[in-house]
Amino acid sequence: MKKVLLLVFFFVSVFQVQYLFAQGDARAERLRLVDERLRNLAITVPGLNQRVQLAVSGASAQEFLRALAQSNNLNINVDPQVSFKVYNNFTNETALNVLLFLVKEFDLDMNLTGSIISVTRPPLQRPLVVPRDINARYNAQNNTLSLEVSNDTLSQVARKITQLSQKNVVVPQALLNARVSGFFSEAPFETALEKLAYANNLKLTRTSDNVYVFQSLENGEELFIDGDRNTSVRRTPRQVNAGPGGAAGPGTYSLFSRTGPQGKTISADATNTPVIDLVRGASQEVGANYFIYSEIRGNITTKVTDISYENFLSSLFQATEYTYKKENGIYLIGERRLEGLRTNRVVQLQNRSMDTILAMIPTEWKRGVEIKEFKEQNTLLLSGSSPQITEIENYIKQIDRLVPMVLIEVTLLDVRKGHGVKTGISAGVSDSVKTGGTVMPGLDYTFGAASINDFLSRLGRNSSINIGRVTPNFYVRLSALEQNNNVEVRSIPKLSTLNGHAASLSIGSTRYYSQKTQNVIPSLTTQTVVTEQFIEAKANLVINIRPIVSGDDQVTLNIKVDISDFIGNPPENAPPPTSNSKFESIIRARNEDMIVLGGLERTENSDSGSGVPFLSRIPVIKWLFSSREKTTSKVVTLVFIKPIIVYN
Repeated sequence: MKKVLLLVFFFVSVFQVQYLFAQGDARAERLRLVDERLRNLAITVPGLNQRVQLAVSGASAQEFLRALAQSNNLNINVDPQVSFKVYNNFTNETALNVLLFLVKEFDLDMNLTGSIISVTRPPLQRPLVVPRDINARYNAQNNTLSLEVSNDTLSQVARKITQLSQKNVVVPQALLNARVSGFFSEAPFETALEKLAYANNLKLTRTSDNVYVFQSLENGEELFIDGDRNTSVRRTPRQVNAGPGGAAGPGTYSLFSRTGPQGKTISADATNTPVIDLVRGASQEVGANYFIYSEIRGNITTKVTDISYENFLSSLFQATEYTYKKENGIYLIGERRLEGLRTNRVVQLQNRSMDTILAMIPTEWKRGVEIKEFKEQNTLLLSGSSPQITEIENYIKQIDRLVPMVLIEVTLLDVRKGHGVKTGISAGVSDSVKTGGTVMPGLDYTFGAASINDFLSRLGRNSSINIGRVTPNFYVRLSALEQNNNVEVRSIPKLSTLNGHAASLSIGSTRYYSQKTQNVIPSLTTQTVVTEQFIEAKANLVINIRPIVSGDDQVTLNIKVDISDFIGNPPENAPPPTSNSKFESIIRARNEDMIVLGGLERTENSDSGSGVPFLSRIPVIKWLFSSREKTTSKVVTLVFIKPIIVYN
């Protein structure tokens, strides 16, 4: 095997030496032919023999030959591939010798067409290279590639990979002779190509028709490993100066894009960088068409990874006076107030009133946006920058939800229980009192003078004592009466209110009492003025309920109850006595559950009487010389509350 390799190396070396000798002979022959052509042309073109004065420093070959042609009246055509720089000083030398010097010094060729001299580059004769077999294996079942290349041409590597995998791998003309190296064992096909490009300072692009293309890095691009530990390409950080109106001092930023499943995304890392530079850089990265209508001022510091172009612009212009608008695929960028960047939008409210919606929009969002109300249609008209309007519209849609209505059934039950005892003997003189009254169910009987005298005469007939007779208008009334009551009063009002709003119920009565005021006005004749005023006194049952519906159809009820009632019989022309009861409670119940608030109990006791002084206080005897009334009453109030959630 070693002998074979030595033999191959010997033949290659001999071939290279022969090639060098052949190349030297060809160059000498070309120079001889150019000299012969120019000298023959000099016979008919005297400008070739004229002497020139030329001094150049860094001029291009085209400019130098153009100056020579104009000074000596020559017709010279220069091939665009002739692009070297000339640093020479020619003094009192013929144009023919200057041309021969350029041909020899820069390895040129000159051909003649009549009197036209064509300056070209001679075709390069490349040495014969014996192609080396590329060590590559492809596993079609697992779609893996094994590759061992060391300083091999990219074109040969791509050809071998395409032959093995039957997948198209394209190499641009400029990279055909690029040397690559890499070693991979059973790596996924696309991963192997990406890492081969990364190892040789290239980038790989997969087109939409599944063709893999190797490309050179552009100016300002560099390879790196991103946060997901994948190889990628980014723009190298650049030093920039602060823009007009921005913060003083320099800033740096790096900006690059990547094509993913959702399209092109932007990644940026900027420190105190003018916003306009980031806008232009991002637009160039994603290939966006844009117009800038006003000067963009201000600097920004940001670090974002893989966000869309529109989200990047929205972040840059947040809380600034600038905005953007996309129209026919072109991004219009400038101040929000400019014509063409303003947007008008109608927001129709479905479930809420616009009065409550307006109060809930943050004040910062309203700046720069004009909001008009159209009450007849419950509609808001928004005018301003498109991002702001979109933000407000999305916010309104989130809070424009159906507000549940709560139907509250309130059952009020008053149970009154009481009894009263009225006993006593009363006597007097009256012109129109007759005997009569009730004996059952209670004793309330009046004895007239005739009845009493008849009773006294019967007592005197059977005894030796004569009690005598009473005056004809005399009467006696006997009372022994007991009253019992058991009263139940029921009312069932129904209240409806929106979620979070209070509903109130008030039931009561009003009484009036007289209040007199006496004013004495001193004068020659003293006057007394009496003023009578009727003042009202109220006793009400007031219930205030505020329901709050939660997400699981439970209702939280804030309940306030205020109960006042009149007690007993008021004195004449005096305020009636009242009793008051109040309580507050917060309870939670499920939909259509019944809640009992009880029992608000009030007890009323009254013991009054009238009679003969001193005698009306002596035990036993007081029943003959007084009239007494005793009352006991108990009132129990029950409140039943049933919330019902109504969504329709």
